[in-house]
Amino acid sequence: MTRIGNDSSNSKPGAQESDTGRQYEQEMFNQSLAGMGAFSAEALQSIYTQCKTRQLCKQETLLEAGQICQSAYFIVSGAFYQFRMRDIDENIIELHIENEWFLNQASFIAQKPSIDTIKAYADSKILELTVSSIHQLIESSPVFFQLGKLLHPTTQRTQFFDEAMTPAEKYNYLLTHRPLLFQRFPLKYIAAYLKTTPETLSRIRSTY
Repeated sequence: MTRIGNDSSNSKPGAQESDTGRQYEQEMFNQSLAGMGAFSAEALQSIYTQCKTRQLCKQETLLEAGQICQSAYFIVSGAFYQFRMRDIDENIIELHIENEWFLNQASFIAQKPSIDTIKAYADSKILELTVSSIHQLIESSPVFFQLGKLLHPTTQRTQFFDEAMTPAEKYNYLLTHRPLLFQRFPLKYIAAYLKTTPETLSRIRSTY
């Protein structure tokens, strides 16, 4: 199998990681995949080796609307948000924080231009796994078909946030399942994500 290797060419000058930091990073990475399938230590190492390290500054664009999403990303540190322009406003679609995988699902699956933009909310470090690398892994062993579960987190948003839930139910869901979002993003971002107003969200929070 041809391996791309963990490329640090996009790292900031002089940013050399310690062995301890690299080990911690890989442990986070391995844990993130543990819920997706039964990967051996060797398989996890193969996936990690295929990833490319990237660092982005705050407000730097990772995926521009009109581009095709060619990769899935794991956040080592930092935070990202996906949005769709509505006139001059950023209509927030997704929020992502460290130790999470993310991508633009519709563009990635169809390999068509994205209608959304992905930006770094803070200075961030990510591991990028390209679609070509995923194909290489799958060609090497059927066990890597389990990587298809990387697509699942983004399929839940419509069900949980756009259809049947009230603002209070949405807030409670985030509080239960993704509490760190409230530490990483300001209230206006959370409110936009939940499709409510900051004032309504403040009233809901005051009851908890």
